[in-house]
Amino acid sequence: MADITVFQRHEKKFLMDVETMERILPEIKKHMDPDKYCQNGRTYAISNLYFDTENNDVIRESLQKPFYKEKLRMRCYGVPKNDQSQVFLEIKKKVNKVVTKRRVKLTYGEAKLFLYYGIFPETDDYMTNQVLKEIQYYLTHKNVYASTRISYDRHAFFDREDSSFRLTFDENLFYLKGECPDNIKDFIKGLAKPGGVNYQDSRKGKRIIPEHLRLMEVKVSNAYPMWFARLLSDDGIFATSFSKYGVSYKHELLNDESFDSEMFDVLSHI
Repeated sequence: MADITVFQRHEKKFLMDVETMERILPEIKKHMDPDKYCQNGRTYAISNLYFDTENNDVIRESLQKPFYKEKLRMRCYGVPKNDQSQVFLEIKKKVNKVVTKRRVKLTYGEAKLFLYYGIFPETDDYMTNQVLKEIQYYLTHKNVYASTRISYDRHAFFDREDSSFRLTFDENLFYLKGECPDNIKDFIKGLAKPGGVNYQDSRKGKRIIPEHLRLMEVKVSNAYPMWFARLLSDDGIFATSFSKYGVSYKHELLNDESFDSEMFDVLSHI
């Protein structure tokens, strides 16, 4: 249970069609290997719960692109089958375009007890406790609940010579918006609020991007390898500003009949 990983890196997003992805994959595979979750070259499923306030303050602030921002999410590879399934609680921060992610591995049962009832899992690991305390501090300042579930299928690669260079392709991106608990303001600080959306909801939700598109994410500690920079240049592939949670929030705004869609450009983060 006392497994934790801390990341600090630059992240870039690239949207492309399937044909472009298939065209550049052979060159990528010359330098990179699939990660451990890609069994027999297949994609694997990821499902994230994003925590936000009743008024969506977390994502609204994030879309303003401040110098500093942070968000809390629960990540699962696949879907938790029971309370013993493995999940990750993550605090993801961005400071001046540099991403720092601190996460702790828990069972699904431990994560729920901690988030919703303030019960710390039993551990003597110093760093695990530090991150849990950091999450608890976050909860004392954010009146949040499990606002949105985002799921997708991922194909991930690691560079053979530089393990800090990681590249992923995501497809079948869906989001499901949860209802805010009626009594959210009655809960004490330091806890996430029960309710909202969860992993057990069988509804798939709505698409975030069209079916024919793929989202390529590049994570790197320093500069791109020369072969990859040359690949992007030769194929005319350019980075774009994109947030899965941000785009899902914008889709919800466009679906709100009271919202003036003419004042809003959903493509600004696609």
